[in-house]
Amino acid sequence: MNIAGPLLGVPKAISGLFSEEAKDVAVVRAIAPGVLDKDLFRIQTLQHIMKMTRTWDSTMSMIPKGGDTIWGGLDWSPEEGYVPNTRKQISTFDNHSKAQSTKSKTNRVHYGKIISFGKDIARAHSSQIQRTEFRGAVKGNNIANNGCGDVWTEYHDMGFSGINAVTEYKAYTAGDLVDLLKYVAPKMMARGSAHFSYGIADNLDDPKYAHYKYWSNPLETKLPNATDMEIFSMYGVGIPTERAYVYRQSPYAECYIPFQIDTSASEEDEDTCLRDGVFTVDGDETVPVLSTGFMSAKGWRGKTRFNPSGIKNYVREYEHAPPSNFLEGRGTQSGAHVDIMGNFALIEDIMRVAAGATGDDLGGDHVYSDIFKWSEKIKLEL
Repeated sequence: MNIAGPLLGVPKAISGLFSEEAKDVAVVRAIAPGVLDKDLFRIQTLQHIMKMTRTWDSTMSMIPKGGDTIWGGLDWSPEEGYVPNTRKQISTFDNHSKAQSTKSKTNRVHYGKIISFGKDIARAHSSQIQRTEFRGAVKGNNIANNGCGDVWTEYHDMGFSGINAVTEYKAYTAGDLVDLLKYVAPKMMARGSAHFSYGIADNLDDPKYAHYKYWSNPLETKLPNATDMEIFSMYGVGIPTERAYVYRQSPYAECYIPFQIDTSASEEDEDTCLRDGVFTVDGDETVPVLSTGFMSAKGWRGKTRFNPSGIKNYVREYEHAPPSNFLEGRGTQSGAHVDIMGNFALIEDIMRVAAGATGDDLGGDHVYSDIFKWSEKIKLEL
C-alpha cells in the first residue's frame, strides 16, 4: 500500500532547493518582505534554512522524475484544461476502464514550464520565448560576502553573470531541472546524483540499473516477480497543490538568495490556477495527482516493462473534506498529505485488505480526479 507516496517526485522540492520557498513562504514574503528579504537583525532566515536543507538528501530524492515525458514540455502538460473550482461526481472503474472528465478546458495552463521567469513567459508559446542557454555559461567572479554575515550558500560562487544566465533561459521544464540544480548547486547535486536518478530507463535489463541509486525511481526499476501481490495507490485529492512557479530575480542578489517566487503574478478569474506566483493542480496539497497516481493508473497497469509479472494495481482516491468544527481535529475525511492517515475511509480500506480483502472486493479503482485521462496523454513506452 502506497499511501500518498510521491512516486515521481514533487515540484515543491524544486522551489525548496532553488529558492527555499513554497507557496506559504512566498505569501509571507509578500506580506512582510523585510523579515525574509533583508538582513533584519542579521538573522538571514532563508539563507540559514537553505544551508541546512541542502544537506538533506531526502529532499533531492523528491526531484521530479521522468523529465518532459511525464511532466510536460514548454507547450503541453498532461493536466492541461484542469479547472480547480469545478467539482465532479465520483466514478468507480474496473481494471480496464478509464476516467471520463467533466471539467471545463477553457483555462489552459502549460504546467510543463515548472519554473518561468515572468508571468508572460509562463503563458507564452515556445515560439515566442527567446532563451539563452545557461549550461556551460561562465559564472564569473565569486560574489563577495561583505556585509552578508557568516551565511554562505553556493549562490555566492555564481557571480552576477551566472545569476543572469539562469534568468535568461526564461523557462525550465522537468527535463531542465536537474541541469539547473547542477549549475546553481554543483556540490549538492554531486552528492545527490550519486544516490538518486531521475530519468526513464531505455533498457531495464541493463546491468547498470542494479545500482541502488535507481531503486527509488519506478521508471528505472522493475517490480518483483510476485503475481499474487496487489498494489494500492491511496492518496487524497481535491486540494490545490503546487505544480509550477513564476519567478523573478531578487533585488538583493549580491547578498541573498538571488531568485524568488513572484507573488505579484496572479489572475482574477475564479477558475484560475495561478495565485501569488504559484500554479496549482489537483492533489493532496503537497503531492500532485500525477505523482501519486500515474504508476498505478498506467505505468504498472497490466504487464508492462516496469511490471513484467502483471501485478494488479488499484487507484484509491479520497476526496478532501475539511473538518466541520474544531472538535473534529484534523478531520475524519481529510485528503491532506499527512492528515489522510486519520481518514476513516482510508483506514477502513487498509483494515479490509489486512483482513484478506482483494482490490476487487474493495470495488476496484475509486477515482475522483482525471488521473486516467492525464495518464493517457503521457506517451511512455510500456
